[in-house]
Amino acid sequence: MAMIKMKQALSVFSNNHPKVVQFMKSVLARGVEEGTIIELSIQRPGEEKIVTNLKVQKSDIELFESLKNMNR
Repeated sequence: MAMIKMKQALSVFSNNHPKVVQFMKSVLARGVEEGTIIELSIQRPGEEKIVTNLKVQKSDIELFESLKNMNR
């Protein structure tokens, strides 16, 4: 049941944010290797942007692969 809800939520997210989904598909299709830097930023209305980054580790790659396979 949880898997069905997750797939439904992912479908809604895909419909609401097609550019993000396409970006992630492109990135994951090529693969993310250990040592890759991923930068994230958030800017709430009326606030300054907050930025952080992470250096991809082996455990992160395993998580990405699990998420990628979940959508199949």
